[in-house]
Amino acid sequence: MSTPRIFFSDQFGIPRAALDKYGAFDINLLADVRLFVDPFLLFNSKKAEYQALHEDVLRYLRFLKTIAGDDLPSGTVKDLFRFQEVKQNWFGYCELGNEGRGLGLDFAKAMREALGRALSNFGEETGTKSSHLEKVALIRPRVGKDNISDFTTNLIKHYLVDYTERFAKEHIDPAFCATVGVRRVRFNYDTQTWVDEPRYLPVFQGDYVLLTPVDMLIHDDVWINHGDMVKRYPQIVEGVDDDVQRARVDQYFRRQLAGTKDPTPKQIGNARERTLAMFPSLLDIYIRLRENDGDGAAAVSDEEIEYLRAVFVSSLSKVLEEFWSLPDMAARPKAPSLEEVRYRVNVFKRWVEDQEGYRTLNDVRGKAAAEKDLQRVVFLALQASRFDVNAEVNNGRGPVDFKVSRGSADSALLEIKLASNSHLRRNLQNQVDVYRKANNTRHSVTMIIYYTREEKARVDNIVAELGLTDEPDVVLINARNDDKPSGSKA
Repeated sequence: MSTPRIFFSDQFGIPRAALDKYGAFDINLLADVRLFVDPFLLFNSKKAEYQALHEDVLRYLRFLKTIAGDDLPSGTVKDLFRFQEVKQNWFGYCELGNEGRGLGLDFAKAMREALGRALSNFGEETGTKSSHLEKVALIRPRVGKDNISDFTTNLIKHYLVDYTERFAKEHIDPAFCATVGVRRVRFNYDTQTWVDEPRYLPVFQGDYVLLTPVDMLIHDDVWINHGDMVKRYPQIVEGVDDDVQRARVDQYFRRQLAGTKDPTPKQIGNARERTLAMFPSLLDIYIRLRENDGDGAAAVSDEEIEYLRAVFVSSLSKVLEEFWSLPDMAARPKAPSLEEVRYRVNVFKRWVEDQEGYRTLNDVRGKAAAEKDLQRVVFLALQASRFDVNAEVNNGRGPVDFKVSRGSADSALLEIKLASNSHLRRNLQNQVDVYRKANNTRHSVTMIIYYTREEKARVDNIVAELGLTDEPDVVLINARNDDKPSGSKA
């Protein structure tokens, strides 16, 4: 079987260098890449067009602020305060496919409440260089980078559509493009409604695809975020100019810990959160600190993007090419069953242990600083044919479901663990408990990869203790590079 074409460049016949030159990330069309649009990178950019985009975001927020206190019909709240994820950019948390959750009613309610109360000075701040969308996340710890990114992406969607359309007209074969209806491209302030537009865009699996410039993306967290604010609490309090106000803040903080002799880090963090919520002016001090250190945002972003390119483009491409070129993977079905998963895992095991696969996995391990990233590379490689990207007939339904008995994608069908994980025993024990509750019905295959002799001994002990030594659906993969023969068996 030929290597599945899961990258934008492969699917649309574009040299990856052309995307790099254009400044776009070569997205993975098998599953979301964990990248997010950071509005601070728009604010802090030297590009006038990015600064204009940041102003577009603020303009919409200022508009929402003017109506936040009105008695609005529920339909209006849903239309103006709630946003769907722009799934066509293929960024987010979705393990397989690109169907994320988007911004639900909870976010809409939080946004409306914040603009009407805690953030009542939004757009009128005097202590910062600009207003910032991320301020909403500062008072709502569960409003994360995905929420901020989704909101921003919706409000700069017109730019992303223009950006992709221009690239499509210049570089992509018209056979892969079409004029499609794009919903909610821009907001009309005169009619206070969202506008749909027909646009010429690349199409994959019955839906259009959007490219995103690399220099507005982050991987870790947005520059202005709740966790960082709590951590920097001492600096924030030091930044309060008024001695009386600083004393009030300190007194309130101490009251939160009254009666606690030796507060834990969690208790201290909770006290800081309550204090920051009580004194919203502290949010502006934190934002000013981040603005003053804004050059660091771009530096971190560049570093993370290069990391993702190395792991999820270069390394994943290599694993895909080598694994799917194996004779045993020729003509495999595109709608795998549990038996098909078992087959693939065993082919993968032979490739790693008896051929040169262990070298490739060690190369991936060297690039993947995070364990979850290494797991994800292997996970995606083994399930790559879920997308029949070479099919002549497109039924428009997207990816074929990997789950046998239910109608939604279930990553638990294939679980990949590393022997080095400190929680391996607990994780496997949990699976054993699940198996017992299900009357020993196996619903998944667990692959455990080990890289050293010590890891091998550890995983053998754990598997033996849990009575899984002879369990066929717990498969150990030997990726050691110190116990292989000098020549390949391939």
